[in-house]
This record gives sequence, C-alpha cells and structure tokens, in this order.
Amino acid sequence: MRILIKNTNILSMTNEKENIMENINICIEDGKIKHIGEILEHFTPESIIDGRGKLVMPGLINSHTHIAMSLFRNYADDLPFWPWLTEKIWPVEEKLIAEDVYWGSMLSIIEMIQSGTTCFSDMYFFMDETAKAVSESGIRASLARGLMGQSADDLDRINETIQMYKNWNGKADGRITIAAGPHAPYTCSPSYLEKVIELAKEYNMRIHIHLSESKKEIEDSFNNYKKSPIKHVNDIGLFDLPTMAAHCVHLSDEDIDILAEKNVSVLNNPGSNLKLGNGFASIEKLLKKGVNVALGTDGPSSNNNQNMFEELNLASLINKAINGDTTCVPASTALKMATINGARALGLESDIGTIEVGKKADMILIDLNKPHLYPKHNFISAMAYSAQASDVDTVIVDGKILMEKREIKTIDVEKVMYKAEKHAKELVSR
Repeated sequence: MRILIKNTNILSMTNEKENIMENINICIEDGKIKHIGEILEHFTPESIIDGRGKLVMPGLINSHTHIAMSLFRNYADDLPFWPWLTEKIWPVEEKLIAEDVYWGSMLSIIEMIQSGTTCFSDMYFFMDETAKAVSESGIRASLARGLMGQSADDLDRINETIQMYKNWNGKADGRITIAAGPHAPYTCSPSYLEKVIELAKEYNMRIHIHLSESKKEIEDSFNNYKKSPIKHVNDIGLFDLPTMAAHCVHLSDEDIDILAEKNVSVLNNPGSNLKLGNGFASIEKLLKKGVNVALGTDGPSSNNNQNMFEELNLASLINKAINGDTTCVPASTALKMATINGARALGLESDIGTIEVGKKADMILIDLNKPHLYPKHNFISAMAYSAQASDVDTVIVDGKILMEKREIKTIDVEKVMYKAEKHAKELVSR
C-alpha cells in the first residue's frame, strides 16, 4: 500500500541533533519508508493522511510483557510478589485453555495499538493463539513459549517451541519472530537451561528470560548456587546467545559488568516492579556501562495496563528521584529505551525503531492539538513528560494503517471486549 503523510512533523530518533523535522512529507510504499521530504513527482498514494498538527515518531516497542494476562487484570492486586505469583497467578494459569489466551491477547493488542505500541515481546502459554492474534491484528511481535523444567529430559515445552518456530517464525509478512523463553533460573534447573541453550543455538533464536526480579530470588540463588542469578546463568553459557533479560532489579556491580561484557539487553519494567514492591533497577549504572536498556510493561495483571507512554515517563522520573540527579535519564534517553533500544533488544534495529528511509513503516502519529501539549517548546520533552496514550491518533505497522483517527481498522473491538470479559469470568470460576 502506498501512503502519503503530508505536512507533518517528525521525531525520527536517529540523531539527537537532527531528531526533529517540521512541515515535511513521508512517502510509504511496500511496507517501507520510501522517501522523506518533498512529495515525489511520480508517487501516487492510495491513502493520504493530513499530518498537520501531528507528530510522527517510531512506534513504541514493549520489550517485555505477557499480553494474555489481561484476563487477570485487577484480579490479584496489592499483594507481595511471591504470594501474588504462587498463590494467585500460577493456580489460575493452570486452568487456562487456548481460547482464553487468544481473547486475552486480542484485548491487549487493542490496548497497545490505541496507546502507540507497534511491536512487543511476549512470553506465555498457548502461544499459537497469541501468534494468531498478531497475524490477524497487524501488529509486530517477538513470541516465546514460556519454558520451565527441572530436568534435561523435560522436553514437552521445548518441543512446543520447536513446533512454534516451524509454524510461525517469519510469518505474517515477517512480523512474527520466535524466541526461546526460559522463564527464570528458579523455575529452570541448570541442566534444563543447558537444553534451552542447545535449542536456541540450533534454531538461531534469541533468549527471553526473567532475571533478578526480587530479593528472594537473589537470596535463593546464593543459597542454591553460591552466586547471583546473573552470574549463575552466565556460567551456564546462556549469555553466549543474544539475550533479553527482563527486570534486573537487584544487581551487583559484578552483575552489571557481566551484562555489559555479554551485550545482554535489559528489559526495564518500572510500573510492574513498583506495583509488586520489587524495587527499581539501577538504570543509570547500566547505561553508564553501555548496557542496552529497553522498556516493557510486564503483564497486565502486574501493571495493570499496557501503556508504554506511562512506562517511559516513569523510567525518566523515578531514576531522577532515586539518584538525586535530574540528568541521569533525560527525556531523550527514555524515548530511546521505548523505541530504538527496544528494537535492538529484539534484534530488529535494522528494520524498526527510527523514522528513516529504507526502514519498515512502523510509526505513530501523535495529535499535538491538546492543551497539555501546548506550548510546543520541545517535542522530545513533550513525549516523555506530557503526552498521554490517548494522544495517539494513527498507527501504521509494516506500511498498513491499523488505527486512524482513533478508529482501529483490523479488530472488532466490541466483540473482543465481550469475549475477553466472558472468558475471564469463566476462567476464574474454574
């Protein structure tokens, strides 16, 4: 599809000095950004978007979530992390059926599109259903079947991952990639992690794992292995593969050095970590060591939303407060965490994360005609400190319009809300 966005403003995220372009045009063709500048003479668009009063920026990338957990939203709140996980979440997850995951995934995808997310990285169960939802909705995703096991002979979930890779990797016009998803060191034995590493090497998958999320996890790791979770999985060889490490809240200086040396991407989830009382990651230290830090919401049962504008705001504000330093995570850094750093974590930086010619047309248009966005002194500051999810006017992924003027084009929103409510109530009753 050929799309022309006329007379707009661009926040490209390519270079801090050249980030902003005003009163300019974007030509999109065959899913990619064909041209930025004056309208090409022979370009005949099938769709024209009036970009006046709008800001075009890269779609936000939710680097860590469990979207089907939208069915548990507002179900188990104000609980400490371990009782929340073991007494409320795991028992209800045992009752999940495939259809639950489909409707929960669709519900979150609507929320993500409406709030400007164009790509997400997910780990959960019945992932064929999430892949189906991604394919139908038009969004982009990295998907991992959550893996747990205490023996190298626990092959059922690993075999599911292999089948999922064969069924879905590169499908939906290339919008779906498959990763290996060992849940965490406390649910995966060393021998099982070694089996996951073999799997990831054989199929050239990235690793997506939870690490160092809670104080109890750190204490248990030292009791069991005499080392931190970071050092433990590194010694096993996990970090020899491209790794996305979610949370990383409780880190020693040695842990940070390991993450930097091994080029591990840290997936920061400020809202979830705060709500579950797990603390806040040492983002300033990680950034100073050159670690790639991306942003995620975590699942909708621990956040309780999928609003990436809220996450980038939290990431910037709370680091300033904790460090007593207003410069440690400026607005531009928070925006990178939500865009190009997320793309880098997912191995997609050559395709998405910035607005530039040749990249895939994954972008959002922000309606600047809102009182809370006036006066227009600084677009970068406005997006980090003032913008709201509801300011997202239009969403384009892979050169296709998924939402225009707040109307989602690819999903029956009312049907999904009805089905999700029905399945959530039935699931809890089971």
